[in-house]
Amino acid sequence: MPMPARPPAVRLLDCGIDPMSQQEVLHWCLESARSSPRARILLTANASHLVAMQDDPALQQAAEAADLVTPDGMSLVWAARLLGARMPERVTGIDLLEALLERAPEQGLRVFLLGAKPAVIETFVAQCRQRYPGLAIAGWRDGYFGPEQHEEVARQIAASRADMLFVAMPSPFKDIWCERYRDAFGVKLIMGVGGAFDVLAGMVPRAPRWMQAAGLEWAWRLWLEPRRLWKRYLVGNSRFLWLVARERLRRQQQPVVQG
Repeated sequence: MPMPARPPAVRLLDCGIDPMSQQEVLHWCLESARSSPRARILLTANASHLVAMQDDPALQQAAEAADLVTPDGMSLVWAARLLGARMPERVTGIDLLEALLERAPEQGLRVFLLGAKPAVIETFVAQCRQRYPGLAIAGWRDGYFGPEQHEEVARQIAASRADMLFVAMPSPFKDIWCERYRDAFGVKLIMGVGGAFDVLAGMVPRAPRWMQAAGLEWAWRLWLEPRRLWKRYLVGNSRFLWLVARERLRRQQQPVVQG
């Protein structure tokens, strides 16, 4: 089935966010992994991404080069709606990852799993083989490698002949790195999934569903890792709110053009 026409991206703090439902994004991913002539990148953005882009031109460029950008956090959905744009729902990397791993066997798609600590990726691979019978794991590797190994890792991925690459590494590294090596990987779909391997491997508990629905998953993560995340969430979220408020005020002050 061909992909339906995509609605235009919503501009939010100089980043284009695609207003698509999770089912629409899942269909786009599967179609890309089956037939895209060039590697497509899916970037799942949150408030931290948009704040970091204000001071990081390389991250901004990677986001602009991505083929699809989804709102991973509820804050982006609410901000888009506050600014008068349509944004159907939150589309998270972890939920998409689970859906794609489930659908990959029936589609005959091969996956490469990259990232996390050695013990985490080993556990996750073992669990994937149990949860998703028939899943073709073309290769996997932990996320601990230095700059001198970047090309070696890219060659390893290409040699695996995988169709989809899932990268569980921190931002902005994963976003910039994936864009830099997208044509060297030899895959058709590239997707960053942050800490999803840790969660799905059972190493880190995910927030309860009511917190996810309420847009409070960040608070859950902050509670779990306060020392590592306090600055990102408390300082970053405050700046995000200020930037959105400033953008709303700017749009309200724009003169109405009479036809």
